[in-house]
Amino acid sequence: MKKDIHPPFQKAIVHCACGSEFETFSTVKEIRVEICSQCHPLFTGQQKIVDSRGRVERFRRKFQKITEDTKSKKRKKQGNN
Repeated sequence: MKKDIHPPFQKAIVHCACGSEFETFSTVKEIRVEICSQCHPLFTGQQKIVDSRGRVERFRRKFQKITEDTKSKKRKKQGNN
């Protein structure tokens, strides 16, 4: 590594919009984020679906129809045996 061309690597405090703070290492002293592991749905288990155009509902209806069709086909096969 060349000397005096890289920024200093130091302790940094990460501030989340939810109020959570934790310490890490970075080239900047302070980092601000909107979402962290304390408030992200993947880690908290709380799923929030934001649907502005009804896409989720259309997908659910489509998937439900496919599921019902496969179940009815299985019943017909079992009834013929």
